[in-house]
Amino acid sequence: MSLKSLASIENWPVPTAAAGVVRADGAVLGTHGPAGHRFPLASVTKPLAAYAVLVAYEEGAVELDEPAGPDGATVRHLLAHTSGLAFDEHRVTSAPGERRLYSNAGFEQLGDHVEKATEIPFAEYLRQAVLEPLGMASTSLEGSPAKDGVSTVEDLLRFAAEVQAPRLLDPRTVAAAMTVQYPGTKGVLPGYGHQNPNDWGLGFEIRDGKSPHWTGASSSPRAFGHFGQSGTFLWIDPDAGAACVALTDRAFGPWAVEAWPPFTDAVLAELRG
Repeated sequence: MSLKSLASIENWPVPTAAAGVVRADGAVLGTHGPAGHRFPLASVTKPLAAYAVLVAYEEGAVELDEPAGPDGATVRHLLAHTSGLAFDEHRVTSAPGERRLYSNAGFEQLGDHVEKATEIPFAEYLRQAVLEPLGMASTSLEGSPAKDGVSTVEDLLRFAAEVQAPRLLDPRTVAAAMTVQYPGTKGVLPGYGHQNPNDWGLGFEIRDGKSPHWTGASSSPRAFGHFGQSGTFLWIDPDAGAACVALTDRAFGPWAVEAWPPFTDAVLAELRG
């Protein structure tokens, strides 16, 4: 089976694009475009970083509810964007757990926290804990754990297969990562405005009933994942039993808001058909 719907990325107004779909059993159902091309991930870096933090948790290096980041905040608050830290500045704008303030600074503080706990630079910890075991040889973290990952569709399909059928983590830990943390918390989803509630798991954004959204109209409420300002996304839809990755080299903008949902709907329709 090779998904014909993936070819529609050729109509996207971008210089370069690649996409792929992988099932929960690790079977790649198709790719289109240069699947081995390395693209800057922007915020699609966050799920990779979060997975490394969860490995550190399972190894006993950190606890989810131990203090981290601003006063009163924990590792869990940082992963779920409820630490109160501003978007891109290391300053506090609200009390922990109060609002969903999407924060790059929060993920940078997470990286620092794990680095201190493990005495291993975070980029190296990510490589040892996640990238190397999954065979993601073309992926690297070249700066901030919030946004400076570089990867390929091929590598991210390996990661998406892992999240669907975990080997590096206990499945219960991954189930928690895709479960709403601090339910009922409202906030802004970057690029899509105010959402009430603005549901998030541990490092993964959860679709639920958000509208507008970057996934499809037919995506299940259980779908989760992340998109990046470099024109990238990764979603996993448990109801479809599959995950999809799309990487481009054009910054997120109105073109993506317009192109991504019908693309996802076409992929899901083909999966169901």
